[in-house]
Amino acid sequence: MKKEEVKKISKIGINIGLNEEKVPVEIKWESEDQNMEDGPQRAKAMLLSLFDKTHMDTLKIDLWTKDMQVVEMDRFFYQTLRGLADTYYKATQNAQLANEMQRFVQYFGEKTEIIPPAK
Repeated sequence: MKKEEVKKISKIGINIGLNEEKVPVEIKWESEDQNMEDGPQRAKAMLLSLFDKTHMDTLKIDLWTKDMQVVEMDRFFYQTLRGLADTYYKATQNAQLANEMQRFVQYFGEKTEIIPPAK
């Protein structure tokens, strides 16, 4: 397989503001490829997963600010899980497993009251 040549480098920056106890109180991110006229964008939580090519393992950084409420975390996870199921299908075309993942997302959304129960 021929190695593809890099044509452009794109940077995404993430800055984490910590309090005295080293607990995140501020998360800001920016990207060179987005119009960010207002400067870095604020976030309350982030999940970053990188698949290590050499060790075949996932490296993770999961952070949330002190003011992230449980209902916000529920919504964040619901949306993240839904996106992961979609991404899994796009990457693998495994409709059966992606549908099972979406069933769990539906269950999670109902139990956390992010979405109304299915009838």
